[in-house]
Amino acid sequence: MSGCFSLADCDVIGFDLDHTLCRYHLKETCRLIYESFARYLVEHRGYDQDLLNLTPATWDFCCKGLVVDLEEGNLVKLAEDGTVLRATHGTCDLSTEELLKHYGPKREWRHFNSLNTTFTRSAKYYFYDNYFDLPGALLCARVVDMLRKRGSEVTADFWKDIVAAIDHNYNTSAFRV
Repeated sequence: MSGCFSLADCDVIGFDLDHTLCRYHLKETCRLIYESFARYLVEHRGYDQDLLNLTPATWDFCCKGLVVDLEEGNLVKLAEDGTVLRATHGTCDLSTEELLKHYGPKREWRHFNSLNTTFTRSAKYYFYDNYFDLPGALLCARVVDMLRKRGSEVTADFWKDIVAAIDHNYNTSAFRV
């Protein structure tokens, strides 16, 4: 999925947690979000220290609109009609044959209608729809890579750890002066 999005010199304007209008420097903001989530997984959940090592090229993986398919461990980029444009298992691109195996000859993602009509969260997928979610998409992909490297089965169980990292980092008690 490289080339979807580049964080180099990107700024966005948005609201902060206290509704203050802010200019966010995406490169730095995404790095801080990623590092805080990854540090939690390493220190509190026993994940490999390698999750903390990123290169500038690693960020090329990120693009808005990714969906993590928690049942497969795949991250998919969808067309407006739900067709899978491309997909990865972890950070590794799926081949055309693998895409056909997972999504059929029409490359249809089975949960698209649910996502497209309700935009609700699901136990089967998570839609990364904003810039502040992008570090989570990268973290999910790298966790899948780590599980595969360990020889562990990739199941939706890793998502519980991702959610725990999010809860830990966005809990108001984490905001210390």
